[in-house]
Amino acid sequence: MSYITSELGPSTEKPATELVESGFALENADAPVLHRGLNLADLAHVIDLRDQRVIPEDAARRLLGLLLDVHQIAAEDFPYDPNFGEPYNSREHYFVERLGDVAGWLHAGRPRREAARLALRLHLRRQLIDVVDDATTFVDRLTGLSALHLETLMPDQTYLQQAQPSTFGHYALSFAYPTLRDIRRLLDCLDWVNSSPGGAGCVNGSRLLGDRGVVADLLGFSRVIEHTRDAMWQVDGLISILSTAASLLSNQSKLAEDLEIWSSTEFDYVDLAGPYTRSSILMPQKRNPYSLSIVRGASGILIGRLSGFLAVVKSPSARSDNLIFAYGEVPRSLDLALRVTRLMTGVVSTLRVNKERMAAELTKGFSQATDLAEFVVERCGLDYRTAYVVVGETVRRASRRALRGVDITGEMLDDAALEYRGHTLGLAGTDLTAVLDPRQIVMTRTGQGGAAPAAVEAMIGSCRTQIAELRTTTGRWRASIEAAEADLLAQATTGAGR
Repeated sequence: MSYITSELGPSTEKPATELVESGFALENADAPVLHRGLNLADLAHVIDLRDQRVIPEDAARRLLGLLLDVHQIAAEDFPYDPNFGEPYNSREHYFVERLGDVAGWLHAGRPRREAARLALRLHLRRQLIDVVDDATTFVDRLTGLSALHLETLMPDQTYLQQAQPSTFGHYALSFAYPTLRDIRRLLDCLDWVNSSPGGAGCVNGSRLLGDRGVVADLLGFSRVIEHTRDAMWQVDGLISILSTAASLLSNQSKLAEDLEIWSSTEFDYVDLAGPYTRSSILMPQKRNPYSLSIVRGASGILIGRLSGFLAVVKSPSARSDNLIFAYGEVPRSLDLALRVTRLMTGVVSTLRVNKERMAAELTKGFSQATDLAEFVVERCGLDYRTAYVVVGETVRRASRRALRGVDITGEMLDDAALEYRGHTLGLAGTDLTAVLDPRQIVMTRTGQGGAAPAAVEAMIGSCRTQIAELRTTTGRWRASIEAAEADLLAQATTGAGR
């Protein structure tokens, strides 16, 4: 009996056209994302090989020289070609054409995937710093908008219905805090990204290069990822990056949807500045809040990318598909988050608020009903449930008579109480002006986090303190990375004899 066994070793046949046009083309489309990082990772690897005396000095010199030349070539000008395989294979073809077998030293002690893993992290850490910087600017603009409208009264809403009297300043600042939390999460992602998988090999390192810290130091990483197999195949941090980017835009999307509704003629609470709108071609009267549609749509796109990536990485461990798609999806998601955050920052910075319209709507409604119920509890000694029913019935009757919240009287409350409880509350003739005045209601919210101007100012101050701290943090990150990469290039230049 004979058995057919799987053929081992590299294939001697050319890749199928379908594989080139799908798989290799897909990976080469991501080459511009990895190009700079691949150059830096290769330079660090050659320096490590040279210092460990694995590679001859002359070969190291020639390789470093060529790599420095390639580092000066823009990604779009480098001959990445799916016919040669993935981007690493295109680079290998380029190096062999110029150095012959000397280029083979680049593979010593390192698989192709390791170089790509390093390149991805080198790219992501710069992106994350940029996103943190721009998200911090978004918070700064929100605090500025809030400060302008500390006393701009508005009916805050839940379910698009008037809830309680508040201010636009208090409302605007509510979007700063989720952003600050996402920024902290992004900084945690940055800390994860700034760990080196260098020297991990495929799953268990290499006997040629025992000290994995060398490449980490050369590339400015904070640490080495301890377990070699985990270092090469971990994806949890990428999930965190995608989920936090999706959360960042989800918060902006909520604000965008509110502003889209409020900028309509039916509400007329706010106006978007002209540069953030698009005119209708057919209808002369229409100026559409186009920028807000971009924000809302981009949020949905990132939710989809997160879901898609989660579906990919559920496969068994140590599978290439876990990361092949990450090289493009994660950086492009961060790039989208960056551009949309900048867009929303522009919207917030130029937003016009219709104070008179907001105040008019507040006066027309019954948003003071909660305060009125609390007044009844305090004044009449009722439990809140009873006060709630009495005030609710009073509001119902007033609404039917086309009255407003500010028109409610003690007699009206007494009538409702009489029907519900069988006797009045004794409020006839009571002056309810202070209880029903939206401005005075807002001024009572002096507790931490409240809408009174002093409370909002305190929160603005807290946010601005955090903004300053974040600016310092990203500045340090950026300076550290720039210094490490400059030092690497200097060492490579010296090693190349230039």
